[in-house]
Amino acid sequence: MAAVGLLFVGAVLFLNGVMLLGRINPQSGAVFNLFVGGLQVITPTYLIFTSGGNPNTILAASGIYLFGFTYLYVGIGLLAGLDSTGVGWFSLFVAIMAIGYSVANFRILGDYPFGVIWLYWAFLWFLFFLLFGLKIERLNNYTGWVTAIEGWVTGAIPGFLLLTGYWALNPTVTTVALAAFGVVVFVALVPLTRPSISQLSAQGPATPT
Repeated sequence: MAAVGLLFVGAVLFLNGVMLLGRINPQSGAVFNLFVGGLQVITPTYLIFTSGGNPNTILAASGIYLFGFTYLYVGIGLLAGLDSTGVGWFSLFVAIMAIGYSVANFRILGDYPFGVIWLYWAFLWFLFFLLFGLKIERLNNYTGWVTAIEGWVTGAIPGFLLLTGYWALNPTVTTVALAAFGVVVFVALVPLTRPSISQLSAQGPATPT
């Protein structure tokens, strides 16, 4: 069940990345955020209630709420026309907790690939904090591309591979490949997405993801 939710996390991150890049109307994107946010609240609740008190299952499921509440917050905020500052500062909380979940995956759950994926999410939610909480609008394009790429790398592809039984057949190779991809691609995006002076002067307020 968690793999199904992960698949749609990939979908909503991709959609939100494209929305940040100005290709999707924010109000239309808000609806899908509500769909996925609801799913990401129902899923961990079900997993926890059916866990039989297994602490590792509860630990793994608890992190899903961070995504569910983010997407509900974003969806409602976009439809209501709310300021994005609240989403931004909540994203700082998520980014810090994501580091904790990364450590937990490495040290407690023994899931090294997802230990790296949680670091991806920590980086992404920290970007949301900078963009929406601190209003550093020059990060808009960079954050949009990182969001869209992470939608595939941390959500859609792992979710589908988990559903088909092909995820992390070699955990060491998967872990190294994920780490290398993130460093290379996200560093390479910095000069490619840097806005020009004219773009900065014309840029409007960022739209929450």
